[in-house]
Amino acid sequence: MFKLGLVINPFAGIGGRVGLKGSDGDKIREKALDLGGLKLAGKKTKNCLNQFVKYFSNVEVYTVSTEMGANVCDELGLNYQVVYQATEPSSKIDTKNAVEILQQKNLDLLLFVGGDGTARNVFEVYDEQQAVLGVPAGVKIHSGVYAISAEAAGLLVRDLIEGKMLSLIEADVVDIDEQAFRQGKVKARKYGYLQIPASLQYVQAVKHGSQEVEELVFDDIAAEVIESMQDDIYYVIGSGTTCAAIMQQLGLDNTLLGSDIIYQESLVKSDVVEKDLLELLNHGIKVIFIMTVIGGQGHILGRGNHQISPEVIKQARWKNFQIVATKSKLNELDGRPLLVDTGDIELDHQLFGSKKVITGYRDFVLYPVGIKIN
Repeated sequence: MFKLGLVINPFAGIGGRVGLKGSDGDKIREKALDLGGLKLAGKKTKNCLNQFVKYFSNVEVYTVSTEMGANVCDELGLNYQVVYQATEPSSKIDTKNAVEILQQKNLDLLLFVGGDGTARNVFEVYDEQQAVLGVPAGVKIHSGVYAISAEAAGLLVRDLIEGKMLSLIEADVVDIDEQAFRQGKVKARKYGYLQIPASLQYVQAVKHGSQEVEELVFDDIAAEVIESMQDDIYYVIGSGTTCAAIMQQLGLDNTLLGSDIIYQESLVKSDVVEKDLLELLNHGIKVIFIMTVIGGQGHILGRGNHQISPEVIKQARWKNFQIVATKSKLNELDGRPLLVDTGDIELDHQLFGSKKVITGYRDFVLYPVGIKIN
């Protein structure tokens, strides 16, 4: 039997679609729920576990009560054992207590579902002899301990169950100051490392900060985007410094770590949430989304822009999404494709292919999106 540990942070990502840029702390969670935030960690866990469904009879799961693991195991019919009873609602104390107990069970792998805050909780009680892997479900996912998507995490587990030899590597645990993040400032700190199974195909890189100064390139990209804008189209300008250059050239206030709506080169709404985008799309108005690439990782969807949800993407249509990035940022990827992790596996696969990336004024490249995984 393959012995798998499972810990879910049920609140991971709850603040993403409602624009809260994180879910750390009771007050933020309450605010997210009041704004209509959804608990999506359970769904992402099922996306992960379903990748090795044919091996369920060969897997014994050790997990936590209710939303922290047992509910998902029940729904999927897994053979499982609850080793820790969480409080209701659960907290980071439950995560840490559960991980401490699970590490005593001689697990082949410990899966934890969450974001950077969850990774920190795991690290604080981590036994260096234990192999772990993060399933991405949070808003903040800068750490290198996570798979590129829930599906990829499940496929990596499948490889382990099948007996494929994978080395263990040290991957960084990185987290940022959420309060500063909501004010448009990224203050990242490395806390340590966890041992994860090595698979460059399935595991994400640590996010790079904006270390390069490419003002002229940013200006060229912004000029190309602005010159192509049409008066009858609404534009959603995404997060990041490359997109910020577009807003700067237009002389508009910018939400560096959020998305803004503009129309006829005027600001319509700042720091929008999923509801705002769906309301705009429901009016039958054409909307074009401008997004950039996360340096080092390569994600264009599913990292810091959860308000662009699967429902938004389906209504807007993928052809109406434009990607902007400097060539140096693409070169950082060393040939790896751009990544999408919307939380909807079927939709992710529909977005796979090639996408035009605006890299300067009248300068474009065709770049692959999505890893073809079996």
